[in-house]
Amino acid sequence: MALRIPTLRQRRLGAELRRMREQAGFGGSHLARLLGVTPALVSQMEIGKSAVSVARLHEIAEACMCANAPLVEALADMARERDAAWWDEYRTALAAAPIDVAEIEGRAKKLTSFTIGIIPGLLQTNSYATAVFATGFTSLPEREVDRRVKFRQRRQQVIRSGETPYTALVHEAALRIQYGGPAVLKEQLDSLIRDSELPNVSLRVVPFATADFPGPSENLLYAEGPVPELDTVQADSSHGSHIFDSPAQLAGYRAILERIKAVALPENESRDHIRSIMKEMKDRHE
Repeated sequence: MALRIPTLRQRRLGAELRRMREQAGFGGSHLARLLGVTPALVSQMEIGKSAVSVARLHEIAEACMCANAPLVEALADMARERDAAWWDEYRTALAAAPIDVAEIEGRAKKLTSFTIGIIPGLLQTNSYATAVFATGFTSLPEREVDRRVKFRQRRQQVIRSGETPYTALVHEAALRIQYGGPAVLKEQLDSLIRDSELPNVSLRVVPFATADFPGPSENLLYAEGPVPELDTVQADSSHGSHIFDSPAQLAGYRAILERIKAVALPENESRDHIRSIMKEMKDRHE
């Protein structure tokens, strides 16, 4: 059987099978003997290169004495996924990182983000997104900028559809950096206020005046899965995009986000704060 190039979800399913095996105290060869397969097949399943059927998943869970029924059923749902998603159309046109982010967002039950220097991608206007991509570390041709902006538009449907609850924690710095100039930022802030009134969106600002800012320096996306064990964190840094999913990492990021929520302004005060920034801009530039 030909080995596939695994998607993020397929890699995650494999990683959870590996965790299940390790929690049982088994090596790969021992689990292979229990299943009647080769150690190579166990390895391929655990890195996502070989498909895992629902029946095989249950065999592994039974062999590893996994009593976490909600987790096993959630993994079975992942194993059943066969249909291509909209982001699969872009796999030959874009790098893996933005595809992985779209996959995380598209499969999440609930999303929470924290951004410190930029408006969250899920809430960016086209003009703002264009300015962000055009002023990156490397100069991109116009057609590549356009492709990335259109991909970001597609990602935003997860919020525009109203299906996924979304909490956006935004540091005041992100509300003041003028990507594309004052007019672009004003349009973006106007749009941000409108989006904050969507029933599934909670926008909360972390103001400069916060006395004890507990947040990290990177932008974060926390995606809740069908069970807590399948939550995922995606973090941006100057070295690229990073994905975290170990229990310890998830617990740490949950604690960080709770601390940020504790100092962020309530929703109505956040909208008022954005309006005050817009008034400052108007007074300065008009």
